[in-house]
Amino acid sequence: MIPLYEERKENLYVIHKLLKHTPPHLHNSMELVYVMQGALEFGVGKELFHMEKGDFAIAFPDVIHHYQVLSPGINKAICILAAPALGGQFLDELQKYCPEDPVIKKEKLHSDISSAVKSLAEETKTPVRDTVVEQAYVQIILARSMPCFHFIEKSSIGSDDIIYQTVSYIARHFREELSLESMARDLGVSKYVLSRVFSGTFHRNFSQYVNEQRLNYVSTMLECTNQTITEICMDAGFESQRTFNRVFQEKYKMTPREYRNLCREKYLVQS
Repeated sequence: MIPLYEERKENLYVIHKLLKHTPPHLHNSMELVYVMQGALEFGVGKELFHMEKGDFAIAFPDVIHHYQVLSPGINKAICILAAPALGGQFLDELQKYCPEDPVIKKEKLHSDISSAVKSLAEETKTPVRDTVVEQAYVQIILARSMPCFHFIEKSSIGSDDIIYQTVSYIARHFREELSLESMARDLGVSKYVLSRVFSGTFHRNFSQYVNEQRLNYVSTMLECTNQTITEICMDAGFESQRTFNRVFQEKYKMTPREYRNLCREKYLVQS
């Protein structure tokens, strides 16, 4: 996860994750995180919120957020990506606002939330999924969690500065054909200004940064879906399978198929 901006075809994904550092990203779904083991630093805007086993958090749609994992050992969570449409009566809040502090600590977490998260994880394993039941669980989670939050307008955690605009722009467009020139034109800045952002802030050039975001998206899809490797490669915005294979092996020191098999074996062993 990625500065990534995902337009998902399904309304609900439930992912059992071995937690790892993930750079700033956003998507059109709400992201629900329930820590099962270890700890996590959950970042929204410029703030970091500490989470431990039993804690729960929500990132609202279209809000840039990220993870940092500073604790040694195994750190695991159930992550749920749910389309705003599943929010029912809470849709207006999901679209306009976000929590100032997105974390509900274990001591204050209603038992209905943890039960609904775990039930969703089991429900989505079944061959025939009941979308009505899934939506009911999502709304139970929101009904119990919303009263715990103090809400602020989404615009208040954004920024007009060029770094925020850069992250947001690539998050929305990394799966398309991109160039430094076209991005600079769309943002209304000089390509030399943008180039300095990438080298000075992200310590890499434009192409390296975009490929990293594509690879982060690819790794998530390899871990969490059954899409073919070719489909994932093309969906991520790589111009060719050859380029994809080269940059993937440069970063992960293995093939995409080996990465997928390793992730699945690792989770099974540690779950």
